[in-house]
Amino acid sequence: MSKQDTSESFRMAFATLGAHKFRSFLTVLGVVIGTVTVMVIASFISGLDQSFKQQIESFGTNTVFIYKFDPGIHTGRLTPEERMRKPISYEDAMAIKEQCPSVKYVAPFLSPDDVQKVRYQEQELYVTQVQGTTTDYERMSSVHIAEGRFFTEAENQHRADVCVIGNDIADKFFPHLQALEKDILVNDKPFTVIGVIEKQENFFAGDNDDGNQNRAVYVPYESMKKMFPAEKDHFVMAQAEEGKLIQSEDEIRSLLRRRRGVAYDAKDNFGLSTPDAITEQFHQITGGIAILMFAISSVGLLIGGIGVVNIMLVSVTERTREIGVRKAIGARRRDILRQFLIEAMALTGSGGLLGIGIGWGLSLLVNLILPVYVPAWAPIAGISVSVGIGLVFGMWPAMKASRLDPIDALRYE
Repeated sequence: MSKQDTSESFRMAFATLGAHKFRSFLTVLGVVIGTVTVMVIASFISGLDQSFKQQIESFGTNTVFIYKFDPGIHTGRLTPEERMRKPISYEDAMAIKEQCPSVKYVAPFLSPDDVQKVRYQEQELYVTQVQGTTTDYERMSSVHIAEGRFFTEAENQHRADVCVIGNDIADKFFPHLQALEKDILVNDKPFTVIGVIEKQENFFAGDNDDGNQNRAVYVPYESMKKMFPAEKDHFVMAQAEEGKLIQSEDEIRSLLRRRRGVAYDAKDNFGLSTPDAITEQFHQITGGIAILMFAISSVGLLIGGIGVVNIMLVSVTERTREIGVRKAIGARRRDILRQFLIEAMALTGSGGLLGIGIGWGLSLLVNLILPVYVPAWAPIAGISVSVGIGLVFGMWPAMKASRLDPIDALRYE
């Protein structure tokens, strides 16, 4: 196949499409819709993945999260063992800090369910994240202070009534004032604001979610313990030494199994996770959603493919005499086959390009509200799939055209 033959086939294909613009557009409308759907879904899922990864990694890439229960999605009721499971204690956290050589910092968190409101004068916020923790939390670089400072170890040991608040709380309570040195009420107990946390992007955390640092209140651990002496359940973050995340996770698991009396052949009665593990779980969820949505979008592509078959069969019928003339003057079967295949691929390819453009534009609009990111593979996949549809669904009409008898074709009226 010479370059001249190929260019001539392209010229004839685009000339035919240009002669029937509206019919061609209607034919590839399904391809356009399918490609737009692929682009928007790909950018949305990729944006979610990137935002989630950034949010998790804000706690540190060398961090081990320690829970009472296994992290992840749970369905159904708790098992008898889970209902009887001991909480993660402050002593567990201190044992990790002292006995795990690969661990650099350990921050226990005490967050009683009874803490449901934070108030300043007549203004009140409900279900705000209020947690008691230690100074190691700041050393992990997991919290960044915009104004003021974090509390000190001396303030923790002396049970000082001080707190660090999230940016949203400062904006609500003190929109035109400096928040520092103001007193807020945590469960009707006054705490002096000594620091305000930097504003963070929290797409995955709602206003009242525990993970939303913009609405968080951190108080010294001992101050929280003074308010709730009977509270036992803790969440613990442990930061590993550089390059020792896996080793620290093994040390923590071994220590907790000993402290909690877990038999050598029994499962852990606690949960451990890392940023990579949490991100992988999220990828599995978004991957399942993506597969489902791509399956739905494939319906539009299938409809576009059926439209291609239909319009190409009509085209073969309309151009029967033209095919006969071309064969009579020396065109070979593969020349006719190539011409109609190129026409079908040009038809769906143009629909794919239009769909990519529309999808890209919609992604930019969605980005004003939700985090989206258009991966490089999305437009490549869009144009490849659209051209592939033309190749697959255009094969039958092209073969039919190439097999026409030139004498019968010339007689066709």
